[in-house]
Amino acid sequence: MSFGKVFLVGAGPGVADLITVRGARILAQAEVVLHDALVTEDMLQLCPQAVLIPVGKRSGQRSTAQTLINQQLIDCARQYRLVVRLKGGDPMMFGRADEELRALEAAGIEVEIVPGITAALAAAASTRQPLTKRGVARSVAFFTSSTAPNHPEQTTLPDCDTLIQYMGGKEAVTTAQKLMEQGRPPTLPVIVVENCSRPDERVMHLQLSELERGLAQCHGPVLVMFGEALGVRRLGSGDD
Repeated sequence: MSFGKVFLVGAGPGVADLITVRGARILAQAEVVLHDALVTEDMLQLCPQAVLIPVGKRSGQRSTAQTLINQQLIDCARQYRLVVRLKGGDPMMFGRADEELRALEAAGIEVEIVPGITAALAAAASTRQPLTKRGVARSVAFFTSSTAPNHPEQTTLPDCDTLIQYMGGKEAVTTAQKLMEQGRPPTLPVIVVENCSRPDERVMHLQLSELERGLAQCHGPVLVMFGEALGVRRLGSGDD
């Protein structure tokens, strides 16, 4: 049996013009696109010729099981020449790419990965806050509290200068408490970005002690950034 080719394409953080040129070109050629819930309508307009299959995963909402998504990809590769799995951000960053790659490779299906701008880098650009700074921060860690089914939630936090928590809205209070228990100061700068890069983007500049009180009225995807590098920049400081 012959199969088509599957592309795992990163859609970037939200707005359509932040997808890579290569990603947009492949979307324009796709026969079928299986897309995340966070992929915007503007992004899907880049592939008007394709059959669109929503396979979104949203916390606390009804979503498509990963095993079903894997099977859909295989089934589509049997039927179509060019299949796109369109993922928010970058496919290789909290995108469950390993599970999809395993399933496709086991079926003998050719796969190519097209990277995208991950939310942390888009948030840094949007807020004009570098994640590193000479003499202050030289290491960055991306993490999430989400785990696979039947696996215990991760309770440890990375030990880095700058921390970026994906899907961090619900865990914000717990994360703030853990960081202070580890000795991080209550005045540690925190930036919360909701709906990064989109027209309804919201940015909150807080301190760690304020985050401990919780995040109110956050409905879109939330990224939380922690670290001294995120403090107010002084003009002419020569920071990286």
